[in-house]
Amino acid sequence: MKTIRQQLIDALTDRELTAIDLSQEVGIREKEVYEHLPHIARSVASQGKKLVMTSPRCLKCGFVFKERRRFTRPGRCPKCRETHIEAPAYRVSEA
Repeated sequence: MKTIRQQLIDALTDRELTAIDLSQEVGIREKEVYEHLPHIARSVASQGKKLVMTSPRCLKCGFVFKERRRFTRPGRCPKCRETHIEAPAYRVSEA
């Protein structure tokens, strides 16, 4: 039996998924996925891999959160102040 983090790593290997997709695949809440992602990033780094996050963007004005380091979805766009933000997607790739 694999741990939740092992299941998340397997799901993210060679596939790009959002936190919602991961929560449905593994059977945990979306909030729990966000709690596991920093640990997964450290685990895969020790294996010579990298957890890559596609930058979230505002669906109204197109602003891209390029400098964002946190794994959670931003709450509001700093440019237009809207809350309609595309969810970031994650994948594990070779470093």
